[in-house]
Amino acid sequence: MKVFLTGATGFVGKGVLQRLLADGHDAVCLARPGSKDKLRAERTGPGRVYLAEGDILDVESLKSAMAGCEAVIHLVGIIREQPGKGITFSKIHVEGTKNVLEAAKQAGVRRFIHMSALGSRPNATSAYHRTKYEAEQLVRASGIPYVIFQPSVIFGPGDEFVNMLADLVRMPATPVIGDGSYPLQPVARKTVADVFVQALSLPDATNQTFETGGPDRLTYAEILDAIGEAIGKKRVRKIHIPLALIKPVVNMLEGFSFFPITNTQLTMLLEGNACRDGQRLYDTFPTDKIPFRSGISTYLR
Repeated sequence: MKVFLTGATGFVGKGVLQRLLADGHDAVCLARPGSKDKLRAERTGPGRVYLAEGDILDVESLKSAMAGCEAVIHLVGIIREQPGKGITFSKIHVEGTKNVLEAAKQAGVRRFIHMSALGSRPNATSAYHRTKYEAEQLVRASGIPYVIFQPSVIFGPGDEFVNMLADLVRMPATPVIGDGSYPLQPVARKTVADVFVQALSLPDATNQTFETGGPDRLTYAEILDAIGEAIGKKRVRKIHIPLALIKPVVNMLEGFSFFPITNTQLTMLLEGNACRDGQRLYDTFPTDKIPFRSGISTYLR
C-alpha cells in the first residue's frame, strides 16, 4: 500500500515509518525543506520511501504530494505553542488536519489514520486537548473511513519525556509538583507503531476511536521511581513543590523556550492521563503489552 505520512521526522513518526517499511508498504513522507535529510537514514525494510517537500499549512503542496496514495497516517502535532512564529494549537491541530483531509479527499484516499491525544474532549481545560478534539471531529465528518488513536505519554529510545525525567532523577533531589499522585499510562512507541500500521487494513477498527496506553497505570511519583531503578539509583529523593509556588514561576517564564513547562503542560500533567478502557486497544489489535519498567530498561542507563 502507498501511504502518505505526516510527521515522519518526529519521534513517533520514525517508529511508524520503520514499521511501514518492514511490512512492505511504500511511504510518501511529507517534509519541510530543512527536514528532508533526517529521513534518509530511515530507509530500511522492503518498503520504499518517497520524500515529498511540503507543509500541512500549504494545501496545494499536500495535494501534489498525496497523488496516488491509498491511505494517510497523520501524526503532526505540537505540545507547545510559538505564537510569534504563527505556531498555535489551532493552526497545527485544526487547520493542518483540515488541509490534510481536503487533499486526501481529492486524492481518493480510502483510509485515514489519525493521531489525537488521550484526554481530548470538547470542554477540556487545555487548548491542546480542545483542538485535538476539534481535529477528531473533522476526521469523523470527512466521509473517509478512519481510525483515531488517543495515546497517553509515549516512551522509547530517543523520547523527550522519559529522558528529561531521567535527568531530573539523576539529581541529588528530584522536584515534584504537588503530591505526584496524578496518573499516567505510558505506552511504548513500538506499540503505537504496531497499531497505526495494522489499522491500515483491519476491518474491525474502521471508524473507531481507541484510547492508547500501556499495561501499567502509574502515578508520576511511581514513574520517577521506575526511572530510578532503570538507571541504577536505589532511592529517588523527591522534593514536593506546592502548586501555589510553581504557578507564578510558570506564568512568568513559560514564554521562554528554555523553560521546560508551560501552563498548558502543567494543567494536563495535574489532571492525569490514563485510559478509561485501555484493554479495548489490545482486544482489537494483536500487539504485545510492553510494561513501562522493562521498556525503559532497554534504553536508559
